[in-house]
Amino acid sequence: EILTVTGVQTCALPILIIGDEILSGKFADENAPFLIQRLRALGCKVRRVVVLSDIVEDIAQETARSSADCDYVFTTGGVGPTHDDITMRSIAAAFDLPLVSHPRLEQVLHEKIKGELTSAALRMAQVPEGSELWWDGGMTFPLVVCKNVHIFPGVPSIMRLKFEAVAERFRGRVLHTARVVTGEYETDIDERLELAVERFPGVSIGSYPRYDEGPRHVIVTMEGLNAEHVRAARIWLEGVLKPMDLLT
Repeated sequence: EILTVTGVQTCALPILIIGDEILSGKFADENAPFLIQRLRALGCKVRRVVVLSDIVEDIAQETARSSADCDYVFTTGGVGPTHDDITMRSIAAAFDLPLVSHPRLEQVLHEKIKGELTSAALRMAQVPEGSELWWDGGMTFPLVVCKNVHIFPGVPSIMRLKFEAVAERFRGRVLHTARVVTGEYETDIDERLELAVERFPGVSIGSYPRYDEGPRHVIVTMEGLNAEHVRAARIWLEGVLKPMDLLT
């Protein structure tokens, strides 16, 4: 069968996970696995995932590099009111921008927090100069975007809500996928896979061995923009690879 996914890899981006709590093992990262799956469905290819400590220089350097060589950059974490929430300051440093208090964010904080705002609360209104505010989906507190850097919170439940609110901004074209399962070893099918790559240049072909899902087998995947090319690659591979039931 040919599976159609609404979205094709039309852009590339890194995910920067920020926080000592991830590197120390206090908490397991939940944001990168979620974003990888959702971005694939939408059409974005994740170039890399980088986990960064709460060090301004390190975050700034990686942000600047990622912004220069990718279409988008996603960051998660470090946007709260405490002393170790330094993401906004770091991104400002990445682009040599001042960190300024955004009047609209101050207004939102005043509406949410009755009475005088503390210095900690006001910290949440500080963004790199020139940042955009995205209010998609009726957000009560916007997503901050600086150049091509999209600054998400680290709390998984809040990050997911914000991402889903803006997800349609990243949707691409249609990707067609298929798979063939064989009981042969990867080392035995390598030459046939190389032939498939040569015969079907518009189709991305990958192989993935499995040892803990029943009998040993290899899943060969095909992906491409043209459904007929993907179908042709699947039919050809089905003809040259031995199915599992002939080897068990």
